[in-house]
Amino acid sequence: MEKPRLSFWQIWNMSFGFLGIQFGFALQNANVSRIFQTLGAEIESLPLLWLAAPVTGLIVQPIIGYLSDRTWHPKWGRRRPYFFSGAILATLALFIMPNSPALWIAAGTLWMMDASINISMEPFRAFVGDMLPGEQRTTGFAMQTFFIGVGAVVASQLPYIFTNFFNVSNEAPEGIIPDSVKYSFYIGGCVFLLAVMWTVFSTKEFPPENYQTFEEEKLRTKGLVYGLKEIFEGFGKMPKTMTQLAIVQFFSWLALFAMWIYTTSGIADNVYGTTDSGSKEFQEAGNWVGVMFSVYNGVSALAAFLLPVLAKRTSRRFVHLICLIIGGISLISLFFIKDINTLLFPMIGVGIAWASILTMPYAILAGALPANKMGYYMGVFNFFIVIPQIVAAGILGFIVKELAGGHSIMALVYGGCSMVIAGLLCLNVKDADEKVPQSNTLIIDQVK
Repeated sequence: MEKPRLSFWQIWNMSFGFLGIQFGFALQNANVSRIFQTLGAEIESLPLLWLAAPVTGLIVQPIIGYLSDRTWHPKWGRRRPYFFSGAILATLALFIMPNSPALWIAAGTLWMMDASINISMEPFRAFVGDMLPGEQRTTGFAMQTFFIGVGAVVASQLPYIFTNFFNVSNEAPEGIIPDSVKYSFYIGGCVFLLAVMWTVFSTKEFPPENYQTFEEEKLRTKGLVYGLKEIFEGFGKMPKTMTQLAIVQFFSWLALFAMWIYTTSGIADNVYGTTDSGSKEFQEAGNWVGVMFSVYNGVSALAAFLLPVLAKRTSRRFVHLICLIIGGISLISLFFIKDINTLLFPMIGVGIAWASILTMPYAILAGALPANKMGYYMGVFNFFIVIPQIVAAGILGFIVKELAGGHSIMALVYGGCSMVIAGLLCLNVKDADEKVPQSNTLIIDQVK
């Protein structure tokens, strides 16, 4: 079946749910280390506490991808049941997290929250492969990147906005999460649910391309043991392009994980001159990191419109190479900056890299995957996002404590070097669609 080209607004509707998903991720990335430290976590234990994020992704995404490939309901479709159920669970977790009375409860809630977000997010990646022809896939992933950026801009700044514009307290007794963070998570939970519901009810999915084959395979694979066997056997059958991209992903996400874990403590130490998580300066640093994160996410939202144009004129892998090197240099530069306003400038470079990380690998990968296993392989591809995070969780605490003298800003420097390496590794990636003419900019789609 040849897939029809979708209009600008159809792509808009099918991608809108990512606005909510990114509200959840942005609040998590900008505030979870702050919550953990407020509840008494030591700085060297932060990576281990963050293990929830990669481990749940490692387990949940390939399973959800596998199951969604084999799901079809005349009303709910193929991927939308997972959008719906994940959104409900994630909203509950977002309401629970800032009310955690103890560190172990916050750590457990992070497991619940990340697993729930993954249930919603993973099928969204396969959704683009399902719904769009090859020449529109870069546009589809770029639209997702746009909503990821917009959602993260607002979500990352919420504690700062509540504190500075609504006079909500940014301080609290020792061991208590400030109200500015609590209200941010409440807003995030509501936006998550509403945005995902918009996509669920505004988009109609195409049935599987070969419905008879789909039904036969659905019956054949209904056994749990067989299903798990097929999931693990798929690792040995990954397309070559996927293997090449996996190495790039490893070094890219090693850098991102270092940034998400250590930016708050790194900026508090390097710029605000404090390591005391209970101090006013530390909480101010936490708010400012939210602003910094909103900058890189805002830039990624704007860059999402430009990336398809650049990829058309050059290539997707070349664009990804340049963006990653810019992002890596920007992370390294944070070590040398002592002025809080100047800290915003490197986040522009990080935003350019983030836009490409969310767009180019998936656009390249989608052209190399079989349609009937799109969800499964997108889930397996997530392994090469979470494995570096697990590696980071195992080594970053030791590196910061033993090699960097407890100065967590050095984790961002190491992350920057890792991102530059990822960019250079793009030279080894082969894009199956690279020679295919791509008239797929958002502007062209909007006119049509």
